[in-house]
Amino acid sequence: MALLGRFFDWRSALVVVKPDTLIRWHRKGLRPFWRWKSKLRGRPKLPVKLRELIREMAAANPIWGEARIADELLLKLGIRVSPRTVGKYLSNGSRPGRTPDPKQRWMTFVRNHAQAIVACDFFVVVTATFRVLYVFVLMEIGTRRIVHHNVTAHPTAEWTLQQFREALPGDHTYRFVVHDRDRIYSKDLDQAVEAMGVRVLRTPVRAPKGNSHCERIVRTARRECLDFMIPLGERHPRRILLQWVAHYNQACPHKSLGPGIPVPIVPLPPPSGNRHCLPSRHFVRVKPVLGG
Repeated sequence: MALLGRFFDWRSALVVVKPDTLIRWHRKGLRPFWRWKSKLRGRPKLPVKLRELIREMAAANPIWGEARIADELLLKLGIRVSPRTVGKYLSNGSRPGRTPDPKQRWMTFVRNHAQAIVACDFFVVVTATFRVLYVFVLMEIGTRRIVHHNVTAHPTAEWTLQQFREALPGDHTYRFVVHDRDRIYSKDLDQAVEAMGVRVLRTPVRAPKGNSHCERIVRTARRECLDFMIPLGERHPRRILLQWVAHYNQACPHKSLGPGIPVPIVPLPPPSGNRHCLPSRHFVRVKPVLGG
């Protein structure tokens, strides 16, 4: 807008616009952008006849689950379809045929070792010029503290390894690092991370809840920060997230902590005798963050 203002008399064309209106325009522009992007990179649908065959097999064999149908297609027809894709086309929408695993569940392991686990993930933000930026976050599961974050337009394995070097100093006490099965986490990267004294744990296959703690942080970052701004470049979201992460770590209550705050700036006051009154010699001070 500032550049266009050099070519015409912008004062005569000035219109008062609310911030919510500008944000709404940006969101409307993102919808066709993501629709176009998903058409280019989305997973193609199965042929119509194959979908009908899957439904017929499920209807004729009620005890067959998605894994059994996928095996039948592979071994008898030579058609390779993942069980997850088969489950999408089952007539009743259920997923029978899965037996319970006698081993320790993934989330049970995460809860039992939360104090020694850090998890990481990538998510994207789109700038005003529809440029895609990638945000990397690494959090400590036990305290919900965001240990490290950064923004880049070109994520690579080398760049990601550098983020681990900055986030995991030589005297850290972590034992495990959890990440998904994104191709950016190469074998060389995992080996270099394990050389820092931690064990790399990949989330289960096709299980987005395996890294649910980082997924929840992504949602919180969008709802409390990124949904109220339009990034102008790579430095802009990095500067904004720096302020928000400080607030998230030092002043944001978390229900999973009891509730509690990951790293409070000052010790929390003890409960007052009268729950409807402030303790003696206490007062409320307001500190706006990111413009309120």
